[in-house]
Amino acid sequence: MVWRRIRHIIKKEFIQVRRDPRILAILIFAPVFQLIIFGYAATLDLKHISTAILDSDHSRQSRDLIARFASSGYFDLKYDVARPQDLAPLLDHGQVRVAIEIPKRFARDLAEGTSAPIQVIVDGTDSTTAGIALSYTNGIIRRFSEDVLAEREQRVRARLVRLPSVEERTRVWYNPDLKSVNFMVPGVVCMILLVVTMILTSLAIVKEREIGTLEQLIVTPIRPIELMIAKMVPFVIIGYVDVLLILFVARMWFRVPIAGSVALLIALSSVFLTASLGLGLFVSTVSRTQQQAQMTSFFIDMPSILLSGFIFPIENMPHWVQILTYLIPLRYFLTIVREIFLKGAGLAVLWPHVAALLALGVTILTLSALRFVKRMA
Repeated sequence: MVWRRIRHIIKKEFIQVRRDPRILAILIFAPVFQLIIFGYAATLDLKHISTAILDSDHSRQSRDLIARFASSGYFDLKYDVARPQDLAPLLDHGQVRVAIEIPKRFARDLAEGTSAPIQVIVDGTDSTTAGIALSYTNGIIRRFSEDVLAEREQRVRARLVRLPSVEERTRVWYNPDLKSVNFMVPGVVCMILLVVTMILTSLAIVKEREIGTLEQLIVTPIRPIELMIAKMVPFVIIGYVDVLLILFVARMWFRVPIAGSVALLIALSSVFLTASLGLGLFVSTVSRTQQQAQMTSFFIDMPSILLSGFIFPIENMPHWVQILTYLIPLRYFLTIVREIFLKGAGLAVLWPHVAALLALGVTILTLSALRFVKRMA
């Protein structure tokens, strides 16, 4: 292996990147732009949920409950209807997502110490949004019920010397404010790194074949293994630049805390780059044109993102699908990044995920390299 020949090919790759504004835009602007857009879009925090209210009681208690919904910041009380039959058309036409009906005997039932039912109707077309809206609704109603019980308890305490009770004290670890952006942005970082590095690797090699320069390189004294190394080294460097860039944006723009070691995160990113570049190399061996490479990359990226746990918890998937997720490198890297970001985990905790990612990455890169060398020979 002659490193002088490899060095010249690496220099050629960087010259091509500098001369191609499209590649330069993908390298510099696309990761930042995607992180900013996806960072705002990929959130589970719902606000301004359009809501209709039917208050048939018109009591102090019912007005208090309605005021809690209005002041929560989650619900926009857009419609105040007078009849139960007015709620269905609003839900049918998508004008509201939540409808709340307070019956006539609401205050009287509370005063008598009996159950006071409230009807909450949620548009279940989008099950994720409906579940979150319902959890917000249940939380407001639960706190209202606790306040009613506390008020009654105060009256009872006036007649009793001591009344035993259970006091709940809740503490949330790792993400005290329960901001979904702190959970989603690290996942977006992993997704962007996978897509950018894999597509760049596959397109760069296929582009050489498409314009005929790859055959010119083959007839030179450079060997296939040297050509493969020379093609991959620039993208390893580019991958590290992207890692530093998107980590900087995640920290400074979204204010996502990094509780763990940044050096460890960067070091473990190299393990993931091994797998993603191996996937890009594999795509380049099965594609003849850049369009084919883009389509093949898409069919690899989408299952990787959907089955990695980025959007849907792996524990909620069918058992046979959970088994398939063990073959996806993004699953392990996603866990590593989130653990470092949110929990400050170290290698003593992360080593099973690192070992699995390393084994999978080396396997993918070796198979792809063997296929690449065979095609070039």
